[in-house]
Amino acid sequence: MRLFFALLLTIAVTPALHSQQTKSQRQKFVTPPRPVHTFSIVARDPATGELGVAVQSHWFSVGSIVPWAEAGVGAVATQSFVDPSYGKLGLDLMRTGKSGPDALRSLLAGDDGRDVRQVAMIDTHGRVDAWTGKNDIAAAGHFVGKNFSVQANLMANDKVWPAMAQAFESTKGDLADRMLAALDAAQAVGGDIRGRQSAALIVVTGKPTGQSWKDRLFDLRVDDSSEPLQELRRLVTLQRAYNHMNAGDLAVEHKDNEGALREYSAAERLVPDNAEMIYWHAVALVNMGRVEESLPLFRKVFAMDKNWAILTRRLPKSGLLPDDQKVIARILSVAQ
Repeated sequence: MRLFFALLLTIAVTPALHSQQTKSQRQKFVTPPRPVHTFSIVARDPATGELGVAVQSHWFSVGSIVPWAEAGVGAVATQSFVDPSYGKLGLDLMRTGKSGPDALRSLLAGDDGRDVRQVAMIDTHGRVDAWTGKNDIAAAGHFVGKNFSVQANLMANDKVWPAMAQAFESTKGDLADRMLAALDAAQAVGGDIRGRQSAALIVVTGKPTGQSWKDRLFDLRVDDSSEPLQELRRLVTLQRAYNHMNAGDLAVEHKDNEGALREYSAAERLVPDNAEMIYWHAVALVNMGRVEESLPLFRKVFAMDKNWAILTRRLPKSGLLPDDQKVIARILSVAQ
């Protein structure tokens, strides 16, 4: 396993020096690290500026090593005989102002194991390139399109990456939808010759806040599953719902009650039987003074699990429900 390395670079450093530095960093690591043969996509949505990576593999926890993304910087997929330092160092280089293609070339120039690598990089402007080493296990290849690249190795056939490209370009929806379509298309034409095990998807915002935890719209992993793409789609839907919940909470903070209720309702439409979402929607209604509207929601949640009624008694002390015994009693009356 390769180690992660610090890379101290400035825009003024020449390409030749980049090559010398990266090569010297890698010289002692000539043995290929663990193989993560897989299919993936890196992409940018030109309408929103969002960047993303999505991947599936017959390897445990592919999401822990292949996909990398940073808002306002770029996205990387590093696979085949995977060198994870391509992820960190690629983002480091793009952060200094290098384009995705230039960052990729710089790292390849210093890698004695480049012939067994497969890597793709895209920057925040949509400049993108990919590499498939000549010794990657067939079927292996990539396709670089406008604002995206798809790549695959150890596939059942050479139809995989063309199918991914066609699906991404023809699918409507946001970046997550389109990347999921690319993964589904890869699997539909054969996918990984060994089968399937794990998948992951990352999407970061187009406008970085400087707070990485806010910039990640999706950061999802399926580490071990017989149907990783189905599970990934379920998680994407769930994350969308929680994104609506977070937006609803923010609207409450800004005293936008109607906006908050729209967001909470949108979340419940996506996952209608999620007690957590229904419950906090009901709590928000009470705090807006709309107790009677909240009661059907409380009734539904209490029927799912009586512990929500126990929790309700505790919320006034934390300031999350009114400290009014009549209001709390009215809510708890529907627990019957």
